[in-house]
Amino acid sequence: MNAQQQQELDRTLDMTLTDGVLSKEEEQSLRDAIETLAGDRQGLAFIRNRAYRKARERIERSPTDTLRWLERIDKIVDNTASPPKQGGKPAESLVAFSPGEMGLDMIRRELREAKRSIDICVFTITDNRISDTIIDAHRSGIAVRIITDNDKQFDDGSDIARMVRADIPTRFDPDTDHMHHKFAIVDGQRLITGSYNWTRGATRNHENVTVLSEQALVDTFAKEFNHLWSSFRPWRS
Repeated sequence: MNAQQQQELDRTLDMTLTDGVLSKEEEQSLRDAIETLAGDRQGLAFIRNRAYRKARERIERSPTDTLRWLERIDKIVDNTASPPKQGGKPAESLVAFSPGEMGLDMIRRELREAKRSIDICVFTITDNRISDTIIDAHRSGIAVRIITDNDKQFDDGSDIARMVRADIPTRFDPDTDHMHHKFAIVDGQRLITGSYNWTRGATRNHENVTVLSEQALVDTFAKEFNHLWSSFRPWRS
């Protein structure tokens, strides 16, 4: 999606939120605009991110109408998103940058879309919004495994103990050197990686989150995850 498309879609969002009421005509106009992005995961992520940002700016003035508007945007985006084709062209790769919450939103969205498994290998996890998404996935029956750094498990704000209490299998490196990876594998098909630490502070830094679906690359990261999993130790209180 180019800059001109982004500006046009941004204006369309503003138009539908002007009076806090999403009329049928406005909804159809917005639906038509969003449906041009069918299959463009990054474009759909842009729309959702902008909608949430606009909702945050307006929520105190008109909470009920704003939430109703946001729910409609979410539903239109969800209905437009098309799943990766099995045996065909792989899903489009995505990238998001901070400062801002696009990277956070992308990580949470990828985790929420898991159908079978999530393998997480990250230096530390302190952002409750990500932790909540992980625990929700685990409770829904998704097979979740976590590898993290042993020196970070007792940091202020660390959510690792909370996830261990939720019975999520978790392991730590046994060395004095850091396990500094930041990647996760979803369903053995999607790779989340980049410089972005899974912390609240990362939304203020200059960071990147990249989502890739090239199977050979995903398999390479999966092999490394399994190697670390077999060589690291379980959490001990």
